[in-house]
Amino acid sequence: MKISEVSKKYDISPDTLRYYEKEGLLPNVKKNASGIREYSEADCSWVEFIKCMRGAGLSIEVLARYIELFYKGDSTKEERKNILIKERAKLIEKRDTIQATIERLDYKIKVYDKTMVQKEKELLQK
Repeated sequence: MKISEVSKKYDISPDTLRYYEKEGLLPNVKKNASGIREYSEADCSWVEFIKCMRGAGLSIEVLARYIELFYKGDSTKEERKNILIKERAKLIEKRDTIQATIERLDYKIKVYDKTMVQKEKELLQK
């Protein structure tokens, strides 16, 4: 697939794809004789993985390290697994923080009208 096709398929700009390549996230994208990038099925799988991980907040640096280790082979399995475990723990913490914020907002929304009416009455009495 050409970069424009990959861009459209995964809703990622061509500039972002080139940036990912430059940062080592897509190290194996081949170019044809004319210098046009040709994304393989494996490259597209990496694009999908990267998009998912970036959407969840993983950094370029963490992903670059993971991918670097992946290409070093089986001897890096434990280190790669530890990266995933660490990032998962961060996401769970973030999820819990978001959930607490949602609950607080739910409460504020629930009592909003009552609170606003009371505040307005207080202001009118002054």
